[in-house]
Amino acid sequence: MNSELLEQAKERIPCVPVLVNMVSKRVRQLNSGFQPYVRPESWDEEKVDTALREIAQGKIIAEIGF
Repeated sequence: MNSELLEQAKERIPCVPVLVNMVSKRVRQLNSGFQPYVRPESWDEEKVDTALREIAQGKIIAEIGF
């Protein structure tokens, strides 16, 4: 996991439990064959880095309802 991407994603989603849930759900989707919203930087980039970059770039947002 790229710590720089993690920090960028935490700037967008400051609540760590929400960020963890978003990343884990997106990694499951990517592993199931969903297309990434950003172009991977390399052919062997980890799915968690792709998910963090998607969040950091604002391609994925959290919708929280109470």
